[in-house]
Amino acid sequence: MTQESLQAIAARFAIRGRVLTVQPLGSGLINDTFKVETDGPDDYVLQRINRAIFQNVPLLQHNIEAVTRHIREKLAGDPDIDRKVLRFIPLSDSPQTYFQASDGTFWRVSVLIRDAYTHEAVTLESAYDAGKAFGRFEAMLADLEEPLGETIPDFHNMELRARQLREAVAADKAGRMSDPAVRDLVEEVFSYEWEMCKAERMHREGLLPKRICHCDTKVNNMLFDADGNVLCVIDLDTVMPSFVFSDFGDFMRTAANTGAEDDRDLGNVHFSLSIFKAFSKGYIESASVFLTPVERENLPFAAMLFPYMQTVRFLADYINGDTYYRIQYPQHNWIRSLAQWKLFTSVRASVPAMKEWLDSL
Repeated sequence: MTQESLQAIAARFAIRGRVLTVQPLGSGLINDTFKVETDGPDDYVLQRINRAIFQNVPLLQHNIEAVTRHIREKLAGDPDIDRKVLRFIPLSDSPQTYFQASDGTFWRVSVLIRDAYTHEAVTLESAYDAGKAFGRFEAMLADLEEPLGETIPDFHNMELRARQLREAVAADKAGRMSDPAVRDLVEEVFSYEWEMCKAERMHREGLLPKRICHCDTKVNNMLFDADGNVLCVIDLDTVMPSFVFSDFGDFMRTAANTGAEDDRDLGNVHFSLSIFKAFSKGYIESASVFLTPVERENLPFAAMLFPYMQTVRFLADYINGDTYYRIQYPQHNWIRSLAQWKLFTSVRASVPAMKEWLDSL
């Protein structure tokens, strides 16, 4: 888009000051993000919301507004509150915090948090910080009474993902079930299906609650101050009701993998127990105020669940002919499936050690 059109969109919001420039910001994969510089007291972040992923923008913004408002109430009196929770700006002529342009695109604006930084590297220190930050985020929202919706319905529903794999196998659209290796992996994956779908069963039985979770727990989804202290959790698009397994297990799948998600050399792929210990220590310190015994004792299951779920998703896409995930070469989803399965088996072997560590906290 042109600078003129971006400035015109930014000017639709009740920002303070005159818009000077609008420039690309960051390297996010989902939304298009821009920094809005003004001659007023604040600069801002302008985002074009990805409608292919977030199809219900009113629901999306309702969730974010409810969450940030609740956190802001919890932090009332903190002199640094505006750096510890995101603040979204309404339109200049409406309390609505999103704008639909004439071309059908949706936009929103938040205040840029000054002197804040993100980290990309996963270290023992950053893993501990992440555990503490995301546990605290969940703890602050544990008493949120305003109902939230699912911005991505059934995002982490393992029963649904298993059904999708069964449908892919039955249809065999790309003819890949003729490969014995594919059939063997499918059979092995399904041998764990009952065990790995237990969260949905426990929820139906009233044993496992749904919480307000972040559902995208990465180190770079936190802001730090210049001294390395965590300011706040960001990227709130996926905040929605889910099991705590989502936040705990999703972090483990990416951060505790010693290899790459699509590592061709499976010898590189192992589960890092040290990262698990660092993250879980921080998480338990923050989240113990609301975690039930069932939630806590199943955190090792959460660490297993997400590489299992991702194996199922990559494998289904491979069998379907690579229709969902972007691939870089013909066997990419197959390699991803193998790497995630190797991670799953490594996590599974670490369950006794994980339980012993959690019992010691």
